[in-house]
Amino acid sequence: MQEVKINIQDAFDQDAFKQNMGDGGSCSESEPFALQVIDDSMEPEFKKDCIIIIDPTGVVRNDSFVFAKDLGDEYIFRQVKIDGDQYTLAPLNDQYESFDIPGLESIEGVITQRAGKRRTYHKFYD
Repeated sequence: MQEVKINIQDAFDQDAFKQNMGDGGSCSESEPFALQVIDDSMEPEFKKDCIIIIDPTGVVRNDSFVFAKDLGDEYIFRQVKIDGDQYTLAPLNDQYESFDIPGLESIEGVITQRAGKRRTYHKFYD
């Protein structure tokens, strides 16, 4: 399967992103929001089509699952690896590549929950 990324400009053209990823002028930008996983890059932990909850005010730690901007100015869902001053966004599926980002300013939020069709698939992340 091919990796799917969302262009930032295209995302801002959609109302959900305008509301949650604002310019700092409203409190709605700090509210958690949900997105659907649209590829298999984070399997087996996050299956394609599952729902993730993203907290823009979440604390980023090593191995946190994050929603971030990649180097091509697109949004991507990955696990962050922090080693000193080096920040890497890594997929769980080894068919995809990891890449470094300049710093935590590229991270838009932390995944705090996973939901699916069955209650047993629901999981919270710290």
